[in-house]
Amino acid sequence: MQIRIRGGRVIDPASGTDAVHDLYVADGRIVAWDQAPDGFRVDREIQADGLIVCPGLVDLGVRLREPGQEHKATIASETRAAAAGGITTLCCPPDTDPIIDTPAVAALIQQRATQVGHARVLPLGALTQKLEGNQLSEMAALKQAGCVGVSNTLRPLASNLVLRRAMEYAATFDLTIFLHSEDPALRNTGCVHEGIVSARLGLPGIPEAAETAAVARDLALIEHTGVRAHFCRLSTARAMQMVARAQHDGLPVTADVSAHHLHLTDQDIADFDSQCHVLPPLRTRKDRDELRAGVARSVITAICSDHQPHEPDAKLAPFTATEPGISALETLLPLSLSLVDEGVLPLMDLLARLTAGPARVLGIDAGTLRVGAAADICIFDPNCEWRLDANTMLSRGRNTPFLGRRLKGRVLYTLLEGKVVHQLEGIGA
Repeated sequence: MQIRIRGGRVIDPASGTDAVHDLYVADGRIVAWDQAPDGFRVDREIQADGLIVCPGLVDLGVRLREPGQEHKATIASETRAAAAGGITTLCCPPDTDPIIDTPAVAALIQQRATQVGHARVLPLGALTQKLEGNQLSEMAALKQAGCVGVSNTLRPLASNLVLRRAMEYAATFDLTIFLHSEDPALRNTGCVHEGIVSARLGLPGIPEAAETAAVARDLALIEHTGVRAHFCRLSTARAMQMVARAQHDGLPVTADVSAHHLHLTDQDIADFDSQCHVLPPLRTRKDRDELRAGVARSVITAICSDHQPHEPDAKLAPFTATEPGISALETLLPLSLSLVDEGVLPLMDLLARLTAGPARVLGIDAGTLRVGAAADICIFDPNCEWRLDANTMLSRGRNTPFLGRRLKGRVLYTLLEGKVVHQLEGIGA
């Protein structure tokens, strides 16, 4: 289908464009701006007056639960929710069941996502076999099977020597290693940030040092091995500052943060709200504000959803026994846009953290609207206010502390390789 997107405010951070343009799409690609190419036949026209047209969002942290935990969610349900959130490319960690430590599992996930057709799914391969932290995985084979990096998620490694060897192996094959930096011994049995709130509620705490000590170790090994590394879900001001210093010194490191860590703090769990049980834990207001500053200064180049859908029972036990995680695909864009309204950073920079920034982390040709690029496009109304309702969420997980909250900014259309994969109900052509 040949599509003209007419009269939208086109914001393409990759090229620095912010102006009203028409876009022309054919054969799954963006073929022209403003002037239709010779022979172009408009099969469909999308009126985008008053709307923002930007590249499809790229999300670095999405658990799809399939294979292995289909009682929580499926690739079909969660990629449909991703499309509703304007996300066209997403990265899933390797802690599925079976674990993504063989090319066959990596291929299975990608094939299933292609069959469903709502969003592009890029898997991370396991850093170690079965994520057990002992034997290194066959990283070269995983890369050949489509894995865009390797990670051990939050599973601990047997020793720092294993981490060093893993980094050396990854560097050999030019693979990015995705690090969830946490010292498991310091975390111990903690479930919330160690501080005033944890003491008042009598909940076991996770100290800031659990993150910062691990980041310091990881940076030392990155410098030693030269591996390209990405720090996932930073949660503390100190860790962000350490990464900033490493970037200043020339280390090949990047970092991301979840949208909810830019809004919530440990104060939000004050009534034992299990919907705020996440890992890494929600930290203090100072940490939140410093993470926002890191996003504004490009120390943190990607904002992700850290999407973790759960069945209702997973959040109904006493706080310490509940499963961590938030269903966050459908709130990624509006929560991020609120940072613009609050003066944290300009809209162009914000969209860069959701498109071009994460695409560069993955090393993929995405997050851009240049002529010739895949027509992965998000069209949203920045002024549309709506309420997050469990009955209308497309994700199978309804576990979010933002239920009932009024949000601003809603996706009306999402295109994946020129195909409309999401159109908000009630919206015309």
